[in-house]
Amino acid sequence: MKAKGYTKETIKNIGATGATLPPFNVGDTIAIHQRIKEGDKERIQLFQGDVIAIKQNGASSSFTVRKIGAHGISVERIIPFHSPLLKSIKVVKRGDVRRAKIYYVRDRVGKSAKVKEKREIKKEAVASETPEAVKVAPNKKASQAEAASK
Repeated sequence: MKAKGYTKETIKNIGATGATLPPFNVGDTIAIHQRIKEGDKERIQLFQGDVIAIKQNGASSSFTVRKIGAHGISVERIIPFHSPLLKSIKVVKRGDVRRAKIYYVRDRVGKSAKVKEKREIKKEAVASETPEAVKVAPNKKASQAEAASK
């Protein structure tokens, strides 16, 4: 299935404005709430997966999300940033990747297909560690020699 090509004109006609989406990058795991129309009914569906690509083409910018579905079958969705079907996006966890597009994940299975999680240092913990508060651990050999001399 191919994503609809939204142009500046079609976005204005739809009435979709620049939605306030949280900042996310390639490698992040995000949860997307989309409106799904089935006949007369409309519902919200959750799609959670890893962002494997972000394409920035002005008004028709999009991102690709990949998740592993039932029985290990992968599912990818190309979602336009300005889609009127987007309800909300939530960043579940940040990924630590070195590339702009991580298409290589498609060929991998199991643990090697996982994206490493980015470790974030809390600013409060770093600020509280002053030179007086940090204690130097005693040298092991020095403590053994001191105990032997007693």
